[in-house]
Amino acid sequence: MANDINTRYNAINPWNIKEKGGFKATSFIYALVALENMGFVANMVSMVMYFFLKMHFDLSGSANTLTNLMGSTYLLSVVGGFISDTYLNRFNTCITFGILEVLALVMMTIQAHNGSLQPEACGMSSCVKGGKAVMFYASLCLLALGTGGVKGSLPPLGADQFDSKDPKESKALASYFNWLLLSSTIGSSIGVTVIVWVSTSSNNNGWWKGFLIITITTFIGYFFLVLGKPFYRLEAPGDSPIIRIAQVLVVAIKNRGLSLPENPNELYEINEKESVSAEAKIAHTEQFRCLDKAAILGDNAKPIPWTVCTVTQVEEVKVLTRMLPIIASTILLNTCMAQLQTFSVQQGSLMDRKLGSFQVPAPSVPVIPLAFMIILIPIYEFIFVPFARKITKNPSGITQLQRVGVGLVLSAISMLVAALVEVKRKKQFLKSPTQPISLFWLSFQYAIFGIADMFTLVGLLEFFYKEAPTGMRSLSTSLTWISQSFGYFLSSIFVDIINSVTKRISPSKKGWLYGQDLNKNNLNLFYWFLAILSCLNFVNYLYWATWYKYKTEDTTNIGSIMDKSPSISSVPLIKTAEIEVSKTTNGGSIVDHTQEISWKNNQVFESDQAM
Repeated sequence: MANDINTRYNAINPWNIKEKGGFKATSFIYALVALENMGFVANMVSMVMYFFLKMHFDLSGSANTLTNLMGSTYLLSVVGGFISDTYLNRFNTCITFGILEVLALVMMTIQAHNGSLQPEACGMSSCVKGGKAVMFYASLCLLALGTGGVKGSLPPLGADQFDSKDPKESKALASYFNWLLLSSTIGSSIGVTVIVWVSTSSNNNGWWKGFLIITITTFIGYFFLVLGKPFYRLEAPGDSPIIRIAQVLVVAIKNRGLSLPENPNELYEINEKESVSAEAKIAHTEQFRCLDKAAILGDNAKPIPWTVCTVTQVEEVKVLTRMLPIIASTILLNTCMAQLQTFSVQQGSLMDRKLGSFQVPAPSVPVIPLAFMIILIPIYEFIFVPFARKITKNPSGITQLQRVGVGLVLSAISMLVAALVEVKRKKQFLKSPTQPISLFWLSFQYAIFGIADMFTLVGLLEFFYKEAPTGMRSLSTSLTWISQSFGYFLSSIFVDIINSVTKRISPSKKGWLYGQDLNKNNLNLFYWFLAILSCLNFVNYLYWATWYKYKTEDTTNIGSIMDKSPSISSVPLIKTAEIEVSKTTNGGSIVDHTQEISWKNNQVFESDQAM
């Protein structure tokens, strides 16, 4: 009987199957990330030139088309996250959306190769019309949907290979996100050098070759993902996170006239004997008390969905609500990143790109920060993190919000440097148009922002994965990409607003970013604008990072948690996770999750033989 129970427990708890998961499993995910990002980042930094030179958009039109594409890609990651949490597991979600991504790349390769499918120059902001426009925008939509869906499900698939409750695997989980970024960086470095060089060679007529290489490498990446399936710990989808959130909001509104009990112990929660959930209960917190009304079970009321919610379910919504200001505070950083992938690339095309006898493609400049990151990530992992762990006792070295804060500071500095470099570039152009400054002046802003991205991206991915309820981890991790999405969209909005406003107040009656000639524009003023906004945004982030209460799951030593959560420093941002615990008994919010086993079909984890 005991053996039978252990077998069933292993089937529903993938982290109990020790021969699966770990870095052996994530090595296949790293391969996909490297190969897929090889093409994704190459497109990210060079497609603005493809839109400008081959599809004949104007300067702002090509920049906005790229930022809208990237924004849509990251926004659609929510679709992938939602589907993998609710309908398909994360592995199947990656494969499904990967097929769409490869199909989109095939369409782009065909259009780039066939001149009859490309528009003629017309001197307008956009020259793409008719059937050519249908194929062009259809391929971009498929690319955004496919790539976005994979981004919403792939990082949590890798993170699922580590049990955050196990001390050793918890440290490995923190390392996983660093190595995920390193894999992406290595692939991106090849993309912005080799693939960009192929695309822009032959007088910018090699785009179809670049797209073809991207298609092949992406396909090989998904082949590696499939090869690793026997090694993965696969978690089956559960209840819809959207429905769980909606239930809390609806019931809280229905109970808005009720008074909250003075003792949170009286709020409704399923005790461990009645529980059908394998998930740990979440401790009750005092923030957003209005949502606690969803956990009030009225007299003679039956504890059924849409009538009452558990404390844990209410706390899940509180966790997501607390995350919203953090997301909003990182949007501007991604707006700054969008400039380095659009206007900075166009800057590079007007600079001296010679490296000896070799002509460096302007879109290849981002290889400089990527090279820095390839060196810095292992240093961060092997030197900084072990040193910081001894001081903070945090498995990640420093908290995720601290990493994000460092990234925000560096992004503001990168915009400041970008403005100064643009001033120098224009000054040299006015002095001697035939002797432009070297392309490598752009390396300063790229290098600083590359380090900023290293801190911020990994910090956000780990933060959203660890803080999210188990059944919402894909959806929550997608919030990282939502921030990037809004950043790209905000970039397009800023460009349009800046052009509209400055056109009215400038003596020339032309906007800062008007037309196709950067030498006649005021890009440096736009960079100054972003630098000032970034500084103000960091102050805003400090407030919300201090205000944020980290999620507290079940533990049997509640007293030790309350007594042993010291601050690293008196500075608010560098405090360790603030823990607010409510000791709740009789089925309250603190229960031993290790004694809970779920036999509910829609919450059962996939067994080894799941297909």
